[in-house]
Amino acid sequence: MMKALIGFLILALSFCAQASSNSSVDLGDADADVFDLESVRRGAAAYVNYCVGCHSVKHLRYSRLGADLKLKEDDLRKDVLLDGLKIQDSLLSAMDKEDAQEWFGVEPPDLSLIARARGVDWLYGYLKGFYADPSRPSGVNNVVFPDVGMPNVLWELQGLQKAVHNAKGDDKAITRLELAQPGKLTPKQYDQFVNDLVAFLSYAGEPSQYQRLRLGKYVIFGLLILAVLFYKLKKAYWEGVE
Repeated sequence: MMKALIGFLILALSFCAQASSNSSVDLGDADADVFDLESVRRGAAAYVNYCVGCHSVKHLRYSRLGADLKLKEDDLRKDVLLDGLKIQDSLLSAMDKEDAQEWFGVEPPDLSLIARARGVDWLYGYLKGFYADPSRPSGVNNVVFPDVGMPNVLWELQGLQKAVHNAKGDDKAITRLELAQPGKLTPKQYDQFVNDLVAFLSYAGEPSQYQRLRLGKYVIFGLLILAVLFYKLKKAYWEGVE
């Protein structure tokens, strides 16, 4: 028990140290709205086009995705469901574990709970935080997740960024990122693209939130009715006493 507690504390401190080491780089905050179905639909298409090759969302099925996002099966097959897959299938990557180990040094994580574990702002910054670094095997590094093994699969959309360092004294901390080579999208368009992708991952972490919201309205209405009934019952019980 004590070893597990110590291990947890060390892990927590490492995350804190990692987060604080790049706090000087302002990448903005996410503006992802999980209840904007159009945004989540675009994010689902972005995930299938750019992420599913390496990362699974194993706890989500295409059928559930279509139902929650109000997509007909034809639209689902057109924009999200890859050829050869069934609508009952889960969103699984086809990448072999051994290939992943050889190419990246580690198996790419499942993204089912990444938004709940890391937070939408962390994801937003991570997807915007890649910069050119010739010392890395993939040629890029990330200010939010230093020395990450993942390549920048979105570089064609975002373009290539370079790191600007604080050259005062021996301080080589990165202060900001500059766009060295434009991508297919403008910075504003890329921000929206990332927000859509983050919105989808936020939905994927808890698909039941749509149903919970609708159910919550009825629960609150029911509680209000019970409050009125209990108040009248209280008055009836205490009428003689008063």
